[in-house]
Amino acid sequence: MTELSKKDQLFELIRANPFISQQDLAVELRLSRSAVAGYIAGLIRERRLLGRAYVLPDNRPIVCIGAANLDRKLRSIATLKLGTSNPARQDESYGGVARNIAENLARLGSPAALLTAIGDDSSGAALIAHAQSLGIDTRGTLKLADTCTGTYTAILDDHGEMMLAMADMSLYDKLTPEVISARQPQRMAAALTVADMNLPMATLAMLLQEAVRDAVPLILVAVSQPKMAHLPANLSGARLVILNQGELEVRVGHSIHNDEQLRDACNQLKAQGARDVIVTRGSTGVVYTTRDDQIAFLGAREAQIVDVTGAGDAFAAAVCWSLYQGSEDLSLACRRGLQLSAMTLECEETVCPWLHAGALDEIHNFDTPYNLLFQD
Repeated sequence: MTELSKKDQLFELIRANPFISQQDLAVELRLSRSAVAGYIAGLIRERRLLGRAYVLPDNRPIVCIGAANLDRKLRSIATLKLGTSNPARQDESYGGVARNIAENLARLGSPAALLTAIGDDSSGAALIAHAQSLGIDTRGTLKLADTCTGTYTAILDDHGEMMLAMADMSLYDKLTPEVISARQPQRMAAALTVADMNLPMATLAMLLQEAVRDAVPLILVAVSQPKMAHLPANLSGARLVILNQGELEVRVGHSIHNDEQLRDACNQLKAQGARDVIVTRGSTGVVYTTRDDQIAFLGAREAQIVDVTGAGDAFAAAVCWSLYQGSEDLSLACRRGLQLSAMTLECEETVCPWLHAGALDEIHNFDTPYNLLFQD
């Protein structure tokens, strides 16, 4: 058996421990620091390593940029009555669209990184500690002094349906283009970037421009109708935009009453630069764009609803995971999204606690036939 060269030995040591220092490499291989640096430079030129921190090509993460906050859910014990006090049960969990997507991805076994903002409080520290315990890279976190970590409070009826939600997300305005640019070391190795629309418009515009320049797929995920104002006019660089019908109506400036109007609205976003669009429609299912500028429909999977919180983020995470696996098939991505969404609906937690690597591997294109809403 041929003995490995020093450069190949060094590569195997880095593969085993991507955080090993150059000094430790030098000691292990009985080389000088300068020789180690030379071998590393060669591996980078050969694209066997992707820059500093020795990021291996098969370990490139999905970088999620946006909100990470504390979720409070108040669920009515009986039928809600307005204008009076209602008996309820309160639950607290970790939330935020970008954070939820990152946790789902981590539980699915994909490398994930989270760029977010937190306050200098116990909630923020707990959020980051929990993410790190799942293997999520949080080194790009912005910690803000004299600021409270973001919160999201949802009022659910006795069936688990959301009646009202209040969000304190102003700290994400601090995730400016300058702040995100300063996190380049955490972003440079991304295989795919996911950004939620809690980010300021200028930051989303910068990410779109970078996606065009660097050819790294960018997925934009809407968070609410008011936050649609953050979406830039020019969507060039967006591999995919995921939003619900109400958010789509805000974007196009009118109500959508039929399938033809829905198709035209999706095509407006494509004309603005987005490569594809997925529109979630709650218990009805999802609509997604096809290569011939038509739209296709997939019905939702049956689920015993316990809590709707996080179901949309789970859908987005599964779609991102499917694209990350190398499949460009949106039909398959949406099937996987609907499956994970149904799993999330059936548990009280914002992220399904029994989710695991391989949970979506059995979702194939032939599982559910899809119905094209328009055909020439």
